[in-house]
Amino acid sequence: MRIVDLLKKDSILLNASPKTKSEAIDMLVDLQVKGGCIADREVYKKGILAREDKGSTAVGEGIAIPHAKSEAVKAPSLAAMTVPAGVDYEALDDEPSNLLFMIAAPNDGDVHLEVLSRLMTILMDEDFREKLLNAKDKEEFLKVIDDMENEKYPDEPRAEVVSAEGYRVLAVTACPTGIAHTYMAAEALEKAGKKLGISIKVETNGSGGAKNILTAEEIAACDGIIVAADKTVEMARFNGKKVLSTKVSDGIKIPEELINRIEAGDAPVYYHEGGAGAANTSSSGNESFGRKMYKHLMNGVSNMLPFTVAGGIFIALAFLIDSLGGAPQDSDFGTHLAAAAWFKTIGNYAFTFMIPILAGYIGKSIADRPGLLVGMAGGAMAVSGATFANPSGNIPSGFLGALLAGFLGGFLMLMLEKLCDRLPKALNGIKPVLIYPLGGLGIIAIIMCAVNPIMGVLNNGVANFLSNMGDANKVLLGCILGAMMSIDMGGPFNKAAYVFGVAAISSGNFDIMAAVMIGGMVPPIAIALATTFFKNKFTEEERKSGPVNYIMGLSFITEGAIPYAAADPLRVIPSCMVGAAAAGGLSMAFGCTLRAPHGGIFVFPVVGHPLQYVIALAVGSVVSMLLLGLLKKKVEN
Repeated sequence: MRIVDLLKKDSILLNASPKTKSEAIDMLVDLQVKGGCIADREVYKKGILAREDKGSTAVGEGIAIPHAKSEAVKAPSLAAMTVPAGVDYEALDDEPSNLLFMIAAPNDGDVHLEVLSRLMTILMDEDFREKLLNAKDKEEFLKVIDDMENEKYPDEPRAEVVSAEGYRVLAVTACPTGIAHTYMAAEALEKAGKKLGISIKVETNGSGGAKNILTAEEIAACDGIIVAADKTVEMARFNGKKVLSTKVSDGIKIPEELINRIEAGDAPVYYHEGGAGAANTSSSGNESFGRKMYKHLMNGVSNMLPFTVAGGIFIALAFLIDSLGGAPQDSDFGTHLAAAAWFKTIGNYAFTFMIPILAGYIGKSIADRPGLLVGMAGGAMAVSGATFANPSGNIPSGFLGALLAGFLGGFLMLMLEKLCDRLPKALNGIKPVLIYPLGGLGIIAIIMCAVNPIMGVLNNGVANFLSNMGDANKVLLGCILGAMMSIDMGGPFNKAAYVFGVAAISSGNFDIMAAVMIGGMVPPIAIALATTFFKNKFTEEERKSGPVNYIMGLSFITEGAIPYAAADPLRVIPSCMVGAAAAGGLSMAFGCTLRAPHGGIFVFPVVGHPLQYVIALAVGSVVSMLLLGLLKKKVEN
């Protein structure tokens, strides 16, 4: 915690002349009150005097640092005073004190110890103390401290000052995978807030759950909230506040514009509708129907991914173990050796939940908790293929049936809730535990038994079509999927291609996922190569960040290329699309297959035709790199 972030101009007094220690304490307490972080002056002063009773806080060398933790402190703060003539502060060396800092800290935590330690570290420099005493005004006083902290702690980021009233702007970021976009948008918003001098706090809804969660007090005190999300987030807490809902990519590309819109009051007031499904609605009424549907789908995909990735990699490991163990190709591959059978069984457990989880969380996104049961039950029925004639199942509708179960079941649950609003209020207590689950399960059971035969035929038709495609058509499909992975690098096109690849795995078409993954790996690798071999086409900051994209690309994190695409979309995006399309087409042409839906280079050992797969990746990355070098303009110094 930096000194300059805690010390306000109102809390600085230069060339003071207190006569006694008591008078000096009163003057410093008044400075703290002027800073706005003290709720009760007398209670805080009482804490300062109690600390002084234990021993003087004057440490010698003209320095005194009175401090106290108190319930009267609303936020950590500092006050400073120079006394050229000195004041007797009962120092250990019996010398007068001429440089005084007073620390105010809340009761929770030990922030006063951190600040005290830092003050003592920098105040031990005699030249530094002399510069403070000779400062002509408050600006110079703060600059002397800032320069000293930059010298002592060069790699430390400057913290943002938060007023006693709280943060002016709050934000929530969320993307379907919760890996890259979520945190990139958060970082961009925080940087923009610092640049604009506007305090901002960002809650991230990533793959590890919500972090830096916004409190009720912060929400009540803020000017407005930015929701930059491509999946649903909890919105009931924002009732009555100005909320700007947008895509997570906008948080990365135009963070300053979003913050300025909140500060200018250019955001609609969000009103929580109060229904069971409203708590999870992240729209403030200004989103299109298509975008709402996309967010519901991404909510399902986001929760499905852990099951898909973990289960797929376990199954891939089973095939790798059998392959290394010399299992005959005509055997039940993946179960020949005991270790392989174990990995495949565990992977299949995760895969069993994949489709019900997808449908369940689509339903939950639409109708909140009542929609979860409907979606999961419908998804399970899609997997089993339940029909009226055979409820135990024989015509699975698979991925497409699960999508229908999630969307249709969720919206029908909203209709059921509306109908139940007419019931007597005495029944409100049993609605969520009896009426909604019972009615929802009955509805989805009827729907899925009716549509499973139809969806099953359609699902099998798509699978057979993909299996029977000619080589030329497959190469074209690989080019299209590869290009889609790099159009928006984590956006709707990217996710559509990825979901298609996952669905193909569940249908036994493993070459599609190989083309999808390689298409997603090319953009960041190409960016990294271009920043290495065409340095004059990138800014210094872009060159420094370039090598990170080697890691992100090899790990199948396409989002690493987003900052470069945002800075120069007309050149970067087409360059990446061409290379990704080439890689996807070559992967199909070589007959490469992939049974794991994620993992990047770490799952290459289980890729069918791994050497050709590496060649396809290299060719696609080099093609994009050369196009970037050709199309991008030189950066002027």
